[in-house]
Formats: sequence, structure tokens, C-alpha cells
Amino acid sequence: MLTKVIDQSKIDHFAKWLERADKIVIVAHVAPDGDAVGSSLGLWHFLNTQDKDATVIVPNAFPDFLKWMPGSKDILLYDRYKEFADKLIAEADVICCLDFNAISRIDAMADAVLASPARKILVDHHLNPEDFCRIIISHPEISSTSELVFRLICRMGYFSDITKEGAECIYTGMMTDTGGFTYNSNNREIYFIISELLSKGIDKDDIYRKVYNTYSESRLRLMGHVLSQMKVYPDHRAALITLTKKEQGNFNYIRGDSEGFVNIPLSIKNVVFSCFLREDTEKPMIKVSLRSVGSFPCNRLATEFFNGGGHLNASGGEFYGTLEEAKKVLELALEKFKPLLNAKG
Repeated sequence: MLTKVIDQSKIDHFAKWLERADKIVIVAHVAPDGDAVGSSLGLWHFLNTQDKDATVIVPNAFPDFLKWMPGSKDILLYDRYKEFADKLIAEADVICCLDFNAISRIDAMADAVLASPARKILVDHHLNPEDFCRIIISHPEISSTSELVFRLICRMGYFSDITKEGAECIYTGMMTDTGGFTYNSNNREIYFIISELLSKGIDKDDIYRKVYNTYSESRLRLMGHVLSQMKVYPDHRAALITLTKKEQGNFNYIRGDSEGFVNIPLSIKNVVFSCFLREDTEKPMIKVSLRSVGSFPCNRLATEFFNGGGHLNASGGEFYGTLEEAKKVLELALEKFKPLLNAKG
């Protein structure tokens, strides 16, 4: 049995919206990851069983290793089909905002979503949600938005309507947002949910292979190059890896090729914090990915030094400046957080 995490009044409120709604739009954050795509498609598959006219719209492309997911070909990319997407958003009865806590996280879609007269619900697990939806289901203690979508569907009484395809998407979101259940995943209810998803006929081993073991040769060569330049800070129990735009071009980089790189330095003995700095190919900025093990709060470091945030062991941010400047900021952060980095436990 699952504990009743989501407030019953919010579940009842959303259920009433669904009864009256015909056209539903699901939106997720820019540069969609496994949880954004998994939660969106998981909800989309459920809505299809309820004979709703549902569409998933995301700001831009998602990684190739997620394109096997059932329904992924039906996802509408806002940066390619803006006019059509704006029409769907404007005509929607309900807009479901998944896996983001701030309207800026949907980038160019923000104005259209805010202007739409549709009823809006937020389902998310990031800290400090903004107040742009009538229903806000925000639970940072839950490891993924996909898990929240599963809980929401079940609490409305529709577990039997979760299809194998929907279960595959929900499981993918849960798996990817916990690094294959290696962080933020000690809640035993996660594994109860997995057993329920398995009852739908999913093959979790096959899903793992499709997500983590179907990369290109150039991706493996890129990984080797990045690791060859890794810098370790023994006194801070930390490591840094970087990737420039030039290096991305040299290795035929495509979206998603560096997925998971930030986790690799954590396999070094005594390293508890890993930082990955990557030059963005579209904007003059540095994308910052942070991971930690144990009790080190990389979300605090992300918030204070890189205009970001996230979870205790998995966070991210942005830096507007050069890669060398970002490195210097990281080193300042490491010095400030040195007592926590060297703390026991």
C-alpha cells in the first residue's frame, strides 16, 4: 500500500476538471529529460484511455535515447511548430504542467501558457513552486514527477487503466531521475510502485538497456576524452569534468550524448561531489550539472553559486560567462563548502 502523499482535495479537484475537459495539453520543461518525457507520456497514455484529446508539447528536442518510448513520435516540439502549438494551448480546457516549478522553465512557451484561459495544474517535485496554476501538486520529497503521476492516477481510482505503454513511460521517468535507482531512491514505496508497474507487463531490464546501453561509438569516445581531462580536488573530495563547444563538434555531439557523465567521477574512492560544466551550443552560457553522495547538499551549492537548484544529491544551474570563469566560481564554492564536503556521513 502507498501512503496518501497528495492532498485528497487536489485529487478531487483535478478529477472534476477531467470529467468536463475534452482538450488537454501537457507541457514539460526545456531540454526535456527522462522524467519530463516519462511523466508527460505516462499521463498522455492514461488520458487516451479516457477518450480525451490530449497532446504533449515540449519547448525543444529531447535526447535520442528516449525516442523509443511509446508515444514519443506524437510529442509536439514548440520550437518547430510554434503556430500550431499556440493554437492547441489557447484552445485547451486543461493544461498539465509537469516536472518544472517556474514558468521560465518552459522557455518560449511561457507566454502562451500564461495567456491561455485553460485550467492549469502543476505536478512537480522541485522546491519552491511558483504560483501560476490553480492546482499545485508539489512534493520535493518524492523522487520523480513520474512517481507523482502514478500516484495521482491511482488515487483517482484508475490504476486498471494504466496501460503497459504508460507504465513503461512512468518507469523510465522514475529510473532516469534516480540514476537507475542509485540516488534519491531509498523510499521503499518506490519499489512497491515498480512491482505494480511490472504487473502491467513492462520489462525493466530492457528499458534500462534502451536508455543506458544504446549510445553511439562517438559518445563512448567523447566520454573517454572528457574523463582524460577530469580534475580531482582531493582536499575537497570533489571532481570536475568539462566539455567545450569545440569538443562537442569534434565528437559529433548530439543532444543526450553527455547524459550521465556527471555521475562517473562519484565512482572514485573518497569523492562525494561531482561537477560537470558544459558550454551550451545555442546560448552563450555554461550548463552546470551537480551530483553528490551521502549528505552533501549540492542543491545549496547550485542555488548559491550557479543560479540553480534541485535535490540534495542531484542539482543543476547555469553560468553566464566563460568556462574558465565558471571553473573559478566552482573552486570558490568548493572552498566555502569544504567543511561539509569533508564531513562524515
